[in-house]
This record gives sequence, C-alpha cells and structure tokens, in this order.
Amino acid sequence: MTPEEYGRGFDQAVGPFVEAAAAKSTAFLGRLESAGLVADEMLTVRDLSRLPVLSKDDLLQLQITERPFGGLLAEGADVRRVFQSPGPLYEPELDRTDPWRWAPALRAAGFGSNDIVFNAFGYHLSPAGAMFEEGARALGCAVLPGGVGNMDLQLQACVDVGVTAFIGLPSYLKALLEKAEDSGVDLQVQHAFVTAEPLPPSLRSWLEERVSSVRQGYGTAEAGNLGYECERAEGLHVPDDALVQVCDPIGGEPLWNGEEGQVVVTLFEEDYPLVRFGTGDLSRFIVEPCACRRPTPRLAGWLGRVGDAVKVRGMFLHPAQAKRVLAETPGLDSFRFVIDRVEHRDELSCEIVPEEGIDELALSEAVKEKIRSSLRFRVDVRVVGDLPGGDIIDDRRTWE
Repeated sequence: MTPEEYGRGFDQAVGPFVEAAAAKSTAFLGRLESAGLVADEMLTVRDLSRLPVLSKDDLLQLQITERPFGGLLAEGADVRRVFQSPGPLYEPELDRTDPWRWAPALRAAGFGSNDIVFNAFGYHLSPAGAMFEEGARALGCAVLPGGVGNMDLQLQACVDVGVTAFIGLPSYLKALLEKAEDSGVDLQVQHAFVTAEPLPPSLRSWLEERVSSVRQGYGTAEAGNLGYECERAEGLHVPDDALVQVCDPIGGEPLWNGEEGQVVVTLFEEDYPLVRFGTGDLSRFIVEPCACRRPTPRLAGWLGRVGDAVKVRGMFLHPAQAKRVLAETPGLDSFRFVIDRVEHRDELSCEIVPEEGIDELALSEAVKEKIRSSLRFRVDVRVVGDLPGGDIIDDRRTWE
C-alpha cells in the first residue's frame, strides 16, 4: 500500500466522524467555521486536509482560553484519567481499551501474554507510564510500574518478579543494563520497546548485544502511537486506526511521495476530536513497501523539529514557557539552557548571569528550584560572566 492509498483508506470514516464530532465539540466546530468549512461537506481525507493544522501552541491557546481541554472534550465524555504535560497542556484519557493504541507496536516488538514488563516511564502527571501500561495490558502482559528512580530497588524487583521485557527510553535501558552488569545482576530481558528519544546505530548495537529484540516506536502525549518498527527495523509503520500525514510545514498540504514535512495526525475519536494535529516533528514517508508485508506505509523516523521546542530526556523544553518561568526571578540578568549528549544520555544545564551584587549561590538554588517545579527538569546551574544574545537553548547533541 502506498502512502496515498493508505490516506484514501480513511475516506469512508471522514464524513460520519466530522458530523458527529462537530455536534459534540464546540472547539472543533469553531475550527471548521474559522476555516470556512461546513461539517456535512467534509466527506474525504482530501476535504479534511483543507482544515488548517492545529499546532501544539494553538492547542495550548485553546486550553488557556477554556480550561482544561480547550472546548475539545465532548460534554459527558467518560474520562478515566487527566494528565498534564509541559506547557502546561492537559490530556484526557477516555475510558477505552488501549486508548493510545500501543498494543500493535508492542506485539511487533515480541511482547506477549507471558511477559512481565518493566515500565520505566513515569506515572506522575505525564501520561507516558499509563499509556504504555494500557498497551501492555491489552496484550495480557503483567506490568511492573518502575518509573525512573532507585536502580538498586528496580533491579531487585526485576529479578524477584522475573521481568522479561522493558519499555522506556533507550538511554535508561542502557543505564539499567550497565548497573546490572556492575552489580552482578542477571537480567532476563528478552524484548525491549524504546521511544521518546533517538536510537542511534551505536546505541542500538550496544543494546542488541544484551537484549534479543530491541524495537523503537514514535508517538506523542496527545496522540499516542504514530509509528513503530517491525522485525525488519527499516522505518516506522504508521497505525491503521489513526490518519498520519506528512504535511508541508507552511501550507499544511499532504506530502505523500517521500518529501520531508511535519507529522500531522487525526484521531477518529468523537468525544475528543484531535484533528489535523501538528506534532512539530519532521519526517517523511518511505514510498517503497516493507518486506514484512504489513499493509501500512512507514515513516523514515524523526528528522527534526518544526518549532522551537526541544525534546530532552523524553520531555519537551519550551522556550516560551522557560522565559515565562524565569523572567521575573529577582537578581537574574539572563540565562541559557545547554543540552549535551554524554554516553548516550541527555545532560541538561542552565547557565545564568546574575545582576551585580547578587548572592550567586542563592540565585542558583532559586533558578534550579523554579526549573524543577515549573518545567519539571532537574538541572545543574552554572554562573557565567556573560552570555551571547539570541536563542535561550543551545542544543549541542550529536546522534551517532
């Protein structure tokens, strides 16, 4: 199936979905009206593609105007959980089986009902921990909700309960395996599903020397599963139950023939119609079919960002939010975040320039606490004499 054929495969779903969603969601109806579109005239994916892309900043503005969900959530919708991501953005989890649709990705990675899964994503406020647990449970897996924390306790638990599979950041899997080797612990992890940061060839090779099957996936907090590797590991198969498009970053038109553009997703969920949502990530379709014979086309992976936000340790650092948080810090003249990559792990620090006569230690602690509490990053703060003007994020990482 070509990428364009995949897109046309959603044509029959568009009309009934748009009509129902417009009746339930005031914000979605408002988006249609602002674009001069009428719900009962939206009959195909081509029609739907006339709707302007909803950026993450647009979604944030909707939520600021109408807390918590910006008018997108239907009245009376059955919400199981509510999450907060950096921004802050709020995401509802509807009462569905595997609502983020990760089960097919985990199945492709070799996960099954006999596995006990160590889930290394966090369960506090952000959705990652819950979303992957739901996917694993849909396959019948047992889940050890590990999060990120005390590795000694995590390793003991993994051994005691017989963990056989891992979900989390590739850098965290590496750190956990290194800790196990240093401690003489024999982990029996056979399958690993990693996501939320790049998996360069050198890191993949290191992991595959220790874990039989390592597969990566791609998704967002708002939209869940948007792509995953099969056994060939030659691109990311898009799901068959969400419309994933690659679109021109400026005009929003779909690009089906391998051109690079922004990943844009439509979820056919009437109670929370996330339609033409721009992830801010760049990718392209691989036009050639996969040798695995799965019908859905593949994305070429993460190729960069459209906007200013930067992903660090699996979470986004937003320049505008950082400016709001630190702008009124007494005694702070200027600041800059620096991101490095050390031993396949992200290292985030903040350089600050104090105003004259300010207690540098007290200011450093105040900045560190603001970043921790409001941006949810733990950083080292370094006092410097001066900073260049321009961007407040200096991303020095290389992916080799």
